[in-house]
Amino acid sequence: MSGWTLRAKQAPALRVDLRGVTPAALATSSSAEVERVLVGHGKGLVPLGEFFGVEARSDDALVFDADLGRFDRVGWQMDGGRLHVEGDVGDYVGGGMRGGELVVRGNALALAACEMAGGLLTIAGDAGDFAASTLPGSMDGMRGGTLIVRGNAGARFGDRMRRGTALVWGDVGDFLASRMVAGTIGIGGGSGAHVGYGMRRGSVVFAGAAPGIPGTFVPAIAEAAVFWQLLARDLARHGGPWATLPQRRIERQLGDLAADGKGELVIVR
Repeated sequence: MSGWTLRAKQAPALRVDLRGVTPAALATSSSAEVERVLVGHGKGLVPLGEFFGVEARSDDALVFDADLGRFDRVGWQMDGGRLHVEGDVGDYVGGGMRGGELVVRGNALALAACEMAGGLLTIAGDAGDFAASTLPGSMDGMRGGTLIVRGNAGARFGDRMRRGTALVWGDVGDFLASRMVAGTIGIGGGSGAHVGYGMRRGSVVFAGAAPGIPGTFVPAIAEAAVFWQLLARDLARHGGPWATLPQRRIERQLGDLAADGKGELVIVR
């Protein structure tokens, strides 16, 4: 098995669909075979070698030494291995991901980690709308694994999220955790309007600025000290805005009662 470094030759004229280009899929291929892998370019199929020069690596990683801002579905349904992108990526990065490690050194467009079920996706920059959410027309969003966004994220972060952990170091847009079913979201910065709209279960932890509390959430009465210590220690291992959580106190708001929800907004003081 071998890893590969793909270096950009030229920017594509149209958007490129990189589904199927994963570490496992290319591990046993020769460089010539990697160059002949077909990827979607507009309405047609084009060999991967049209856009990238292929070099073998001494490890088993797949590395894109390129800006992939016009390339979509990077790491689509990836189920193992390591994939690194030394730049930006397009839509659907890590979509349907089931395992492995995917690292993006730049920004990501819409629908990052949509319906992700396992593995670790780290975005060093910003993520667009609908990260950790559902594919258009589907009912379930992120289903497992861990998403880390070290910049900011757009609207509808965690929409219909069902399982897993999604952390944003910075700010998020409107409708955070909308229609959330379960899982854990952590926000290190501020949040937009309509937090927790239609939320049914799950936890959203605000380590930075407190959100505007919707009228359909109510203060929690029961103590949750044991639960909080377990959750806080799990999040603290990621560092950054989460590092001091076990030493801080919390307030909880429960809802969304308009959806008969049992979710919670955890405001860290």
